[in-house]
Amino acid sequence: MKLYTDTDKFESHEGPVVVEAFHAAMKDLVRSSLDKAGVSWKEFVFSKEYEFITPEAIAAIEKSVVESGYRYQTSAVISFIERPEAYSPIAGADATSDTFSFEHADAVTSELEDGRAQVGQGDNVATYAKNVIGTARYYRSIDDVMTGLREGVPANTVAIIDDSGGTLTAPIIEQFTGIVCAGGTVRSHLGILTREYGIPCVMNSKISGIVNGDTVEVGVSGAAKTTEAYQEGREMSVPVWKHASSS
Repeated sequence: MKLYTDTDKFESHEGPVVVEAFHAAMKDLVRSSLDKAGVSWKEFVFSKEYEFITPEAIAAIEKSVVESGYRYQTSAVISFIERPEAYSPIAGADATSDTFSFEHADAVTSELEDGRAQVGQGDNVATYAKNVIGTARYYRSIDDVMTGLREGVPANTVAIIDDSGGTLTAPIIEQFTGIVCAGGTVRSHLGILTREYGIPCVMNSKISGIVNGDTVEVGVSGAAKTTEAYQEGREMSVPVWKHASSS
């Protein structure tokens, strides 16, 4: 039996191997469930689906993927901390925010000039009248966010985070002066949130040598990255600098 979803109407590859594995397993689950139900496709979809396609059945598919040795890639420390058996290790997962520094191999850096040195770049979410300057502080864990909730986020904080989803920092996001995110695109959840809140933000950032307490400047007066730039694979990043007064 061939399902409608077996036809790729866009005639494109399904993506990474793990995506194909999940899609194939889900299609197989739907086929076998439909056979067991012994009803028409319409009746199955509208009245029998949840009897057969259960959370347990879907969890079993993921379990088989993880038991095969596959590990998910993540841009968020919290994922690895909560499920180390399912995620590949992420740099600095065992470090505190006071000792950690992103060290991206593709970060564009420069020597000190006019009181600042470039320490990386990122995709600008929205263009502002001037660059944002503030104190870098890492927010990579629930503990970091809880501290911000209990004590408040220090004034002029430029949050350095690795979670493009925005969920982790959502409770304190309004208190940030700016954000430098190591993951995602300008269309990620965090990109949308910061655009709506009017918080300068760069996504997909490649930075090196920034530690807590550094004075950083983010080039958000530059052009925001466009959909066309992503589609064409065109570089359209803005600089991130560290000021000489920093450690």
